[in-house]
Amino acid sequence: MSTLALIFITSLLAFLLYFILKKSGNPTKPLPPGPKPWPVIGNLPHMGTKPHHSLAAMAKTYGPLMHLRLGFVHVVVAASASVAAQFLKTHDANFSSRPPNSGAKHMAYNYQDLVFAPYGPRWRLLRKICSVHLFSAKALDDFHLVREEEVAILTRTLLASVGKDSVNLGQLLNVCTTNALGRVMLGRRVFSDGDPKADEFKSMVVEMMVLAGVFNLGDFVPALDWLDLQGVAVKMKKLHARFDTFLNAILEEHKINGSSRNEERVDLLSTLISLKDNADGEGGTLSDTEIKALLLNLFVAGTDTSSSTVEWAISELIHNPKLLAQAQEELDTVVGSNRLVTEADLPRLTFLQAIVKETFRLHPSTPLSLPRIAAENCEINGYFIPKGSTLLVNVWAIARDPDMWADPLEFRPGRFLPGGEKPNVDVRGNDFEVIPFGAGRRICAGMSLGLRMVQLLTASLIHGFDWDLPNGQVAEKLNMEEAYGLTLQRASPLMVHPRPRLKPHSYRP
Repeated sequence: MSTLALIFITSLLAFLLYFILKKSGNPTKPLPPGPKPWPVIGNLPHMGTKPHHSLAAMAKTYGPLMHLRLGFVHVVVAASASVAAQFLKTHDANFSSRPPNSGAKHMAYNYQDLVFAPYGPRWRLLRKICSVHLFSAKALDDFHLVREEEVAILTRTLLASVGKDSVNLGQLLNVCTTNALGRVMLGRRVFSDGDPKADEFKSMVVEMMVLAGVFNLGDFVPALDWLDLQGVAVKMKKLHARFDTFLNAILEEHKINGSSRNEERVDLLSTLISLKDNADGEGGTLSDTEIKALLLNLFVAGTDTSSSTVEWAISELIHNPKLLAQAQEELDTVVGSNRLVTEADLPRLTFLQAIVKETFRLHPSTPLSLPRIAAENCEINGYFIPKGSTLLVNVWAIARDPDMWADPLEFRPGRFLPGGEKPNVDVRGNDFEVIPFGAGRRICAGMSLGLRMVQLLTASLIHGFDWDLPNGQVAEKLNMEEAYGLTLQRASPLMVHPRPRLKPHSYRP
């Protein structure tokens, strides 16, 4: 029997099974509206190359609560703040776990990480370890000098590039965030200056985010999973092997040598190793695989999301020179020209905080929330949501909703200032108009660290430098196109020529 015939027969059987199961259910309420699905593959063709764009366009036709069928999986999409609040606040407990997916299986150590782990005791244990030892207010305060030192190193790297070829700002930001996190997690920097491995690591992270953002046919039509028709699974397995080699080397070196002990506190990996036989007093154990899975989460989610957000912020300010000048005026007033910004300055930089909020709004690092799954049937806004449905929250569309925002496509930090349209919006998951970190039980564990790092980096780059574009590019015509992955990257990297604007001694150690 040929492969095509086998695919046809398998698909036909799966198609018949779907309709048998569909007829067996008889909900008293209708499913939410949505586009008519194709046979077998459902609405997968409707997702397009940038699903957050496609889903936002569909919401204009079918409303802010939509139902799709991807393969044989019910998928509900929230595209407004009020609908998102229904799922992530009112019904948060019912949507607290993740659906099965090939990314978690092949890249995240088969669900043994924090991000994709099923909701339950193991997830709570991993979350508690991170919250206590890495993301608590005390832990963040203890390591503020580490972040400031790494940002200062970045400014000196930029200073050394003056008069030379343009620099890839996103790449340098990724090195900075990775080293800052590495010193907290491992007690040492991950990359030395000019280390070619930094480029490879950045490309691995971006590839992981792209692969994790693919709607893999095998996830939605299980009978076709073994065929890997899109070639996604084989790419995931190869990338996982590269990350596993990277993490194995870190773990084994740490077991033998420990950290450099240059930091004031014990690093996270030493703590994790010490907790292996009694994980945080909970009576559980941590395997090497779980430790590597947690490190993978932190290195991937904790570096690329922050660096890409800052890259978008600087892109928007270059694109809007008057806003850049206004931000520099505030920094010159609060900080002066004799030193770099510190985290202690951030609470007084109200316009800078508004810039960061506006960047989170227009360019959320995760445009489609990580999927959740319904543990039981429920009802949302009069519609039936079946048990096992996958939930997607279109964070990107919510933040551009014209019913919630004036001129939603414009970069206007003033909307978050006193007298603006939404001066008191909280991006920490409490106000659903802008939820860059998600909300509810599965809100991003590293939110507080991410906020501090993004604010400090953005402030330092605005304060320390003016920015020129290469090859005579005009700032107002800077390419602001997006590339799609699990995280929101620029379609083309931001290449810049920095010009120092502080006194020379400000950049010295």
